[in-house]
Formats: sequence, C-alpha cells, structure tokens
Amino acid sequence: MASRTQGAAEGVAGSAGGVATSELSGPAQHGLELYRKMLVVRRFEEAVQSLFQKGEVHGTTHLYIGEEAGAIGVGDVLGEHDRVAGTYRGHGHALGVGVDPQGLLDEMLGRETGVCGGRAGSMNVIDLEHRLIGSFGIIGGSISAATGAALALSRQGNGGVAVAFFGEGTTNHGYFHECLNFAAVLRLPVLFVCENNRYGEFTPFEDVTAGEIAARPQTLGIPTETIDGMDVWAVREAADAAVRRARAGEGPQFIQSMTYRFVGHSRSDPGKYRKPGELEEWKARDPLLVARARLAEAFGVDAGVVDGVDAAVEAQFEQIVARALAAPYPDPARDGAREFAPTTS
Repeated sequence: MASRTQGAAEGVAGSAGGVATSELSGPAQHGLELYRKMLVVRRFEEAVQSLFQKGEVHGTTHLYIGEEAGAIGVGDVLGEHDRVAGTYRGHGHALGVGVDPQGLLDEMLGRETGVCGGRAGSMNVIDLEHRLIGSFGIIGGSISAATGAALALSRQGNGGVAVAFFGEGTTNHGYFHECLNFAAVLRLPVLFVCENNRYGEFTPFEDVTAGEIAARPQTLGIPTETIDGMDVWAVREAADAAVRRARAGEGPQFIQSMTYRFVGHSRSDPGKYRKPGELEEWKARDPLLVARARLAEAFGVDAGVVDGVDAAVEAQFEQIVARALAAPYPDPARDGAREFAPTTS
C-alpha cells in the first residue's frame, strides 16, 4: 500500500499544490488551502465521470460536483477523535477528512491499491485511518451510524464528535426522526449535516416535504442553523461553532446546508427535470468561483497564485489517473475468494 502513503502526502490535506505561497500567511494561506481542497474534490469527481464513460468505473456513481464547500468546510474543523459517516454521494466526504485521492480513485477502479482493496467501489468506502466510518447507500444509514458512533464517543470521554452527512430527502425517513430523538434524549456529541441540494433524485424537495426541514430538529431542542452551502467559509464557521458546542457537552447540533449538484442524481440522470435557467443560476454561485472572489477581495490573493494552484492540481490528477489505471486488480486466490462453480445434479 505504498502508493496510498505517497498519495496522502500530496492529497487534500497537503500544501498549496506546490505553488510558491511564501508571501501568504494566516487567513489568506488558510483560505487558499480551502480552495485547493475543494478543487481536488472537483477534479476527482470529473476524473471519475470521465473514467466511468470510458468503462473503467463499474456500477453506478453519484457525483458531488457543486457541493464541495460542504465536505471541505466541515472536514476542516474536525480532529483526530472525530468520526464521519458519508452518503452514497460520498467521494467529497471522504476527501474532506483526508482520505488519499490516489487510494480513493484506485478504489473506484476496483484496484488492489484502493482504500478498501478494490472491494467497496463508489458507494461503500470506509477508511478508519482517516476517521471515515463509512459511506452508506441506504438512505439514512449515515445518520444511524453517526448516532451510534456518538454514543461510543460519549462513553470514551475523549471529546470526539460524530458527523452525519445526508440529503434533504432523508428527513422524510424513519432513521432521521428516530436517531435525532435518540441523540437529543441522551445529549450525544453528534453533528447532523443536511446537504439540501433541492432534489431527491428527480423530485423537488418542496413537492414531498411538508413544512420547513429546520423546524424538525428544533422541535427536539436541537440547535439548528441554515447556511449558504456554496460558501466554504460560511460552512466552516457554522460547523466550527456546532462542533465546539457538541464537544462541550451541549448535545446534538444540526446544520442545513443549502447547496446544489451541477450534475444528475447518478450516471443515468440527464437532469431534464430542472427548471429553465436554474442550473445556470446556481453555477454562478459555484463554490470555486465564490472562493476565488473571496480570496481576491477579502485577502488580496493574486489571481496568478490561484491559477498556479489550478495548474498544480491538474498536473497532480494526470498522475493520479495514470497510476490508478496502471494499478493491479485484487487476486481472488490470495484474497480467499472462489470462482463460482455451478452444482451438477
């Protein structure tokens, strides 16, 4: 697994893409790193999409393009004792907590060097080394997993907080109501992050959801905030405050992150159900564009420095894709698997 170790040094949690940023410090340097992390997620998802279209990625895929600020903003405030449960749209969640992009892409291609040895694929990645307790294809599975992890963390007393990412459609499922009630009763250290991208597969959330989503945790006494999920600084600020409260023993916290996916629900969805002009309106609030503007206006970061980060990440992913395609497949004999042998009568 040497490639995973090497990749981690170059991954989401690394330096600003090899760009000379010696003149930057403090908030400017941190802001540039937040931008780079989001860009890594974007380029990763674009690589997955391209490789899928070429037949290299099997099964289905659910891309996080447009929602990068959520995973990066939350992941940036987490510590070593925290745990994260992602969704089937979980590549960004994984990268946000520091999972090696090389090992993650190898996993997408079913290669031996993948974070799960090529056995998990797109929707079921686990990387306990980086605090990712799972990515869940079951709607609401992330909520129950994070709630259980929070129960364990509360007993360990190490200040750890569990985080559950989930979509707005999950708020109409039983997992949501049962787990939030359980967490509230026991005052568990868990942060529930509802990534409201406005559509449950092909259905606008307002067509199937009565009332306001934020009102649901509020009725249980859970502190709740609705934020701009396209702004990584807004996400980070809200997540930082929520995690601090949870660490301090103030019980579960809830964030509704208003965001938007720029692609279809999955590989087979062309997104024709969107209202005319809606996609273009949201793309004007692309998290990468928002971050570039903030870096220039608030921190005085030169556009050339940001362009250098872009170029470095592009070069990084050329290497990541090449390595993934060259990586070996698992050996069924060594892994203990058996070829299917039909029985004879």
